[in-house]
Amino acid sequence: MKRSLPEASFSFFNHAFLGCLALLSLLPLVNILAVSFSTGYAASTGKVGLWPVDFTVSAYRFVMQNKVFWNTLVVALLRVAAGVPLNLLLVILTAYPLSKTRKEFRQRSFFSWYFLFSMLFYGGLIPYYLTVQAVGLVDRFWVLILPIAVPVYYVIIMLNFFRQIPKELREAAEIDGAGHFATLFRIYVPLSTAAIATIVLLCFIMHWNSWFDGLLFIGNVNRQPLQSYLQSILTRPFDINQMARDPEQWKLIQFVNERTVKCAQIFIATIPIMVIYPYLQKHFTKGLLIGAVKG
Repeated sequence: MKRSLPEASFSFFNHAFLGCLALLSLLPLVNILAVSFSTGYAASTGKVGLWPVDFTVSAYRFVMQNKVFWNTLVVALLRVAAGVPLNLLLVILTAYPLSKTRKEFRQRSFFSWYFLFSMLFYGGLIPYYLTVQAVGLVDRFWVLILPIAVPVYYVIIMLNFFRQIPKELREAAEIDGAGHFATLFRIYVPLSTAAIATIVLLCFIMHWNSWFDGLLFIGNVNRQPLQSYLQSILTRPFDINQMARDPEQWKLIQFVNERTVKCAQIFIATIPIMVIYPYLQKHFTKGLLIGAVKG
C-alpha cells in the first residue's frame, strides 16, 4: 500500500533518529576496542579515538597470559551455566500454581503476597550477609546462585503469561488424564516460548553482570566471577608490573599500559553478551509470532 508523504517522512526521520541513537550507543564500545588495539604510549597520550593508533595486539596477548583473568572467566561461565537453568526452572514451577484462580489454589493470595513482600522490602546488607554466613555459603561457588535462585519479578512475568493461556487447554489435558506436571511441561511451557526467551535473556544478563556478591562473599580473587575481578581493577589503582608474572608478559610491558589492558579485558568480557543477545532476541521474536498465530 502506497504511503502518504507525511507517513513516509515520519518513517524516514524515525529510522534516522533511531539509527543515530544506535550509533551513539556503540561509540564507547568502539573507543574501548580502539584503545585495546593501540600501544600504551598512544593510549596514555590521548591520541586514540575511534581508530587504533600504532595497531598492536599486545594487550590481548598480555591478557591471554593472565591466569587470574581466565580463572574468573571460568567462574562466570559456570555461574551462568548453573544459574540460568535453575532460575528458569524455579520461576516456571513457582509461576504455575500462582497463575491458578483462588478456587483452584486456595493459598494463592498468601503466597502471592509472600513473594511480593520479599520483592518490596529488603532487610539490609548486614542481615543478608549474616544469613548467608549462617547457612555456610560464604567463600563457596553456590553463594553466587542460591540467594537469587527465585527472582520474583520474573515470576510475575511468567505467571501473567500463564494466565493468558486458555483454561480450555488445561481442562482438555485433565480429561485425557494429564497431571499438573504433564500439563505444565507439555502445554504451558511450549506455549510460553516468548516469556521463556525473555526470562533466559534477563537471567543471563543478571548473572553475567553481577559483581557485588562476588566481592562481598568470596575473598579469593581466583574464585570470584569475571565482573567482580574487572570491577576491582577498574576502581582500584593497580601496578601492571605486578600482573606480569610470566617472562612472556615482561616482553609485552613496553607495548601496553594499564588502560590498554583494562580495555582488552572489558571487550573480552562483553563478547558473550554480544553473542547470546542476538540469538535469544531471534527466538524471542519467533516466540511472539507463534503465540500470536496460535492465539
